This record gives sequence, structure tokens and C-alpha cells, in this order.
Amino acid sequence: MFFETMKSIENNFDDPQVNELLTKHFIELRSVSPEGSSHVLDIPGLKDPSIKFWSLWENNELIGCGALKLFDETHGEFKSIRVSDKFRNKKYGGKIISHLIEKSKQIGITKLSVETGAGDFFAPARKLFKSFGFKECGPFAHYKDDPNSCYYSVDI
Repeated sequence: MFFETMKSIENNFDDPQVNELLTKHFIELRSVSPEGSSHVLDIPGLKDPSIKFWSLWENNELIGCGALKLFDETHGEFKSIRVSDKFRNKKYGGKIISHLIEKSKQIGITKLSVETGAGDFFAPARKLFKSFGFKECGPFAHYKDDPNSCYYSVDI
């Protein structure tokens, strides 16, 4: 559940802390993904009207962020889920996913999908998604079969 001390802010890309976290996210994910297999969005990509983005805060400290790309009225994809270094390995990734699921339900989403990497670097992300009931599936939306990607979905 969302703690009382945590707050969520939508579309605050210009906040210096959010901008820094997203920039770090893009650089790191691109560095560990083979060329042609990196599907991380940069800030202009996250500003697309089909995407909703939230940053999560505890007091004035950025916990992390996450986005929801809308494919249609009932199907969405998680994008750019990232926990700030200070909050890593403390179960905050799950809090971000819980928040994104809650927001998804509020706007009528009934199916969520996610693409993540197949390499060791992405093993914690795969484990986390599975803990929320995500099951392996085939490529969805614009994705193609790629040995460097894993695809998951869940009905909510």
C-alpha cells in the first residue's frame, strides 16, 4: 500500500531530481542492452500524449518514478520504472508498481503488460513483476520476438 508520507506527482519531468533520475535510467539501460534491443524512452518519448508519468516522493526526496503507456482504453504497458539509489533494495520498487496498478485501475485499464531485458541485470525486475502476478507472454503492441527481451502481462 501507499504510505501516508508518500506523495505522487504527475508529469513533473522538469524537476531537476526527476530529470537526473530519468537521465541515469536511460544511460544505464542503454549501456546494458544490445543495440536494437533497448526500448527505454527518453523524456521527449515519455511526454507522448499516450503516456502517463508519475514521480513518487517521501517528504522532499524522490523515491522513484514510473509510467503507463496506453494502447487502448483497457490495455497499458509499464515504462520507465526506476527507484532512486537511496531507496533501492528496500521494497520501494514494489510500492511504485502498486501505485501504477492503482492508477491503472482508476482509469479503466484491465490488462497490463511490460517488456524487460532477458539478461542478468534485469533479473530483479523480472522477479518483481512475477511477484505481482505478471505471467510470461509473447511480444505485444509494436514489439517483435527478441532473445534480449522478456514480455509479461497480467489482468487486473
